[in-house]
Amino acid sequence: MFAKGIRESLERTRNQVFGRIITFLGQNDLTQETFDELEAMLIQADLGTNLADDLVAGLEVRAEREGIVRADGLRKALRQELRRRLGDPPPLDLSARPAVILLVGVNGSGKTTTAAKLARYLLDQRRSVMFAAGDTFRAAAVEQLQIWGQRLNVPVIAGQPNADPGAVAHDAVMAAKNRDSHVLIVDTAGRLQTKYNLMEELKKVRGVIAKAQPGAPHETLLVLDATTGQNALSQAKAFKDAVHLTGVVLAKLDGSAKGGMAFAIGSELGVPIRYVGTGERVEDFAAFVPDRFIEGLLE
Repeated sequence: MFAKGIRESLERTRNQVFGRIITFLGQNDLTQETFDELEAMLIQADLGTNLADDLVAGLEVRAEREGIVRADGLRKALRQELRRRLGDPPPLDLSARPAVILLVGVNGSGKTTTAAKLARYLLDQRRSVMFAAGDTFRAAAVEQLQIWGQRLNVPVIAGQPNADPGAVAHDAVMAAKNRDSHVLIVDTAGRLQTKYNLMEELKKVRGVIAKAQPGAPHETLLVLDATTGQNALSQAKAFKDAVHLTGVVLAKLDGSAKGGMAFAIGSELGVPIRYVGTGERVEDFAAFVPDRFIEGLLE
């Protein structure tokens, strides 16, 4: 079976949300009510109030400047404005050896599964990969990563239950160096069982990694659950304030009708989306290509 692509994963968002927007922008004359209704529909599409307002304001200016008098004339303009909000995500920085990728996010976002999917993606590029089981506070997370390691034939560095995550990360970097691995993927906690602040713990882990491997982590990817829509943005802002995010992985995109949140991520966070989880299987994972994303929503 072929891996599910971006378009297939956007079926719910397209059918339930953006398809209605395209239908709405039919043959009617363009009026102020058109813009008001369009803004309401964009908010329902999980773009958020601020971005929806900004988009519609820009479309009003374009309509006046370009002489657009029919609602269907806004389709191309809307597509262009949405595309502009996504930017052009850079490729992962895998120039170091090992290149260290730190995965962060709350429990339940799909972090550990994303680690497996990213590993499979890199293995397909003929890169050697190792895992660090840094979510030491949840035995289930460590066990899950070890199971994925066995399935993918990827070594897993893990400590004892409730071990110091920083120590596990340090040992993993050393092991990746000794084995000359191309990439080390570090899974982290999304919630702590103590009163110690999660963000402070993540800062500590980053610091340990940087000492063990100068310049690392080379990428810090935030895993967000697409099914949570706008609620994920508050999580994202907290992580961005604590650690230097280099990108977002939008997980569970296929199970959501809230793919519109992708536009808010770029607009409000200024952090590029690098990958999307497009299905339940380990191979259902794709690099984020903005043009394909737009096509998946609007065509």
